[in-house]
Amino acid sequence: MRQILQDLSAGKTELVTCPAPSARRGQVLIDTAVTLISAGTERMLVDFGRAGLITKARQQPEKVAQVLDKVRTDGLMTTVEAVRSKLGQPIPLGYCNVGVVRDTGAGVDGFRLGDRVVSNGPHADVVSVPRNLCSRIPDAVTDEEAAFTVVAAIGLQGIRLAQPTLGEAFVVTGAGLIGLLAIQLLRAQGCRVLAIDFDEAKLAIAKSFGAEICNPAKGEDPVSAGIAFSRGAGVDGVIITASTKSSDPVTQAARMCRKRGRIVLVGVTGLELNRADFYEKELSFQVSCSYGPGRYDPDYEDRGQDYPIGFVRWTEQRNFEAVLDLMAGGQIDVGPLVSHRFAFDDAPAAYETLASDKGSLGILLNYQHGLEERHLRTVQLKAPERAFEAAAPIVGFIGAGNYAGRMLVPAFREGGAALHTIASAGGVSSVVQGKRLGFANATSDTRSVLDDGEINTVAIATRHDSHAGLTVDALKAGKNVFVEKPLALTLAELESVKAAHAAAGRLLMVGFNRRFAPLVQTMKRLLEPVREPKSVIMVMNAGAIPADHWTQDGEVGGGRIIGEACHHIDLMRFLVGAPIVSVTARRMGDSAAVEVTEDKAVITLGFADGSFGTVHYLANGGASFPKERVEVFAAGRTLQLDNFLRLRGFNWPGFRNQKSWRQDKGQQGCAAAFLSAVKDGTGAPLPFEELEEVARVTIEASEMLRTQR
Repeated sequence: MRQILQDLSAGKTELVTCPAPSARRGQVLIDTAVTLISAGTERMLVDFGRAGLITKARQQPEKVAQVLDKVRTDGLMTTVEAVRSKLGQPIPLGYCNVGVVRDTGAGVDGFRLGDRVVSNGPHADVVSVPRNLCSRIPDAVTDEEAAFTVVAAIGLQGIRLAQPTLGEAFVVTGAGLIGLLAIQLLRAQGCRVLAIDFDEAKLAIAKSFGAEICNPAKGEDPVSAGIAFSRGAGVDGVIITASTKSSDPVTQAARMCRKRGRIVLVGVTGLELNRADFYEKELSFQVSCSYGPGRYDPDYEDRGQDYPIGFVRWTEQRNFEAVLDLMAGGQIDVGPLVSHRFAFDDAPAAYETLASDKGSLGILLNYQHGLEERHLRTVQLKAPERAFEAAAPIVGFIGAGNYAGRMLVPAFREGGAALHTIASAGGVSSVVQGKRLGFANATSDTRSVLDDGEINTVAIATRHDSHAGLTVDALKAGKNVFVEKPLALTLAELESVKAAHAAAGRLLMVGFNRRFAPLVQTMKRLLEPVREPKSVIMVMNAGAIPADHWTQDGEVGGGRIIGEACHHIDLMRFLVGAPIVSVTARRMGDSAAVEVTEDKAVITLGFADGSFGTVHYLANGGASFPKERVEVFAAGRTLQLDNFLRLRGFNWPGFRNQKSWRQDKGQQGCAAAFLSAVKDGTGAPLPFEELEEVARVTIEASEMLRTQR
């Protein structure tokens, strides 16, 4: 498979060879025939990627504030690495895809192999798209025409919000792709339309579609034109499809509207509004969201849960269908909107045209190369310099997300791992991370990693719900296993891992890296001579995560206690050095003002040696407050660890403080200990009994919080 990616750091637009995806549950696998480059959105992304760092910062002042907060809490070097990592992740381009159904995943109905479909898939010769984001194409609509469906649906959703009626006078500000399609949709609705733009060529197309025109570049006043167009009454509504930093389109729209007129923003403009313009006329102003209801709803898009048509008449999928029906009936003509055609192989040239020719409209990419060559599941990234040494840890990574690419894989590489293959379900991230980090192969076939005889060690860094199953499969395949936390989401999963580990006789390690942090190692050394029980306080200023994020989903992420607080339970277990014998937990009480309360909780642990401690896991704190603090009280002394940057001792003989010039949470030490055990054949760095204990206690604490009354 090949796909177009935009590097937001260096600004390069590349055509990258990747492993092909498979048809996952709820998704449709499509062989692409044609895609349309969005002249607005994609030009913005390309221009952003090519801009300098200062320009990028000016365009995102809210991100700059977040970076400054992170510098204050985590230190400069950690923040610089995080920013570079974020900008260094290429993003897929495109969302207007036409192709033929090759396969369907479990749970998909309504599509058959060979169907021509339109979807919001990216510019790639193979795409796997959720079923609610695909629509079948009528026979009367060509592939090239259908490629305009998604951008037309964006305009259609804005029009639906404006609720035009037969005979009304509407203005479309911005005669780009979406604007010209919106003009045709309004005309089909029986409206009179005035088009406003600075480009005379685009206005000529608008005029051919039946609109009257106004060109401010020629000195024409949009407000006067709108008033004249409405015969002095003021226009009924304005659809703004322009892209500009200026607030003029909104101001002009308000001034040309009649009393109680409707203004809908589909594009991107400044929003410095004059209250008087809206107040005196009681104008309504609304921002339209993409293709329609369902957009950004994971239940609708990812899980395929459609909205009942009797309650939500128009969803994003049904908007696609409406556009296709209008095309089939001849009410939408996209022929004049095609300005360029390129073969998919020449995609970089297409993006040069997009960047240099601001008058370009519909740029089409045609995919005419063979189908079978697109569906390779494994791609060689580099020829091996020498054969892998069987005695070395030869590692296959399953999961190629941000944490794996930024922290885990570099730690394994520094620890001496031979990087064999990296796998990701979609294939793209495995190539991006694999090339950057030095893997020999990238794949979208997880099973191939487990079945490869050269690979003796598997690292798992996927979503939490797959950890236990993949761990069991890898152990059964005879691999040493490093799995990111959590080890399991349920006690049943934990039992299955326990049985597989006992039968396999291989190393199993969970990524509890904090116990390997240099400052934590100092704490452990200082605590070793202390024989009396310890009191421990841990504060995790976790930060808010939206309720619909996958980590909050009990079935997918397990919730944040299982997914992250397990780190602190393990760290306390390590510092105390005694088994956990009791656990209690209390979360914030239910409140209409707080959507998620489980991630605002206190967990109290009791230990066999009489020690006790509390984990304060709090997602309602300030971002500028340090993320983690650990305090240990014992024998008239105190140790205080601040965010893995500074350790202080109070009344501690021979120790006052230790600082780190950069935040180190122990990722490298954790990976090195595991790899050393694999190479030398020694015991696991963490006894399985401790891994099981921490996992069990974490699951029990989470269950207490969920059932709290």
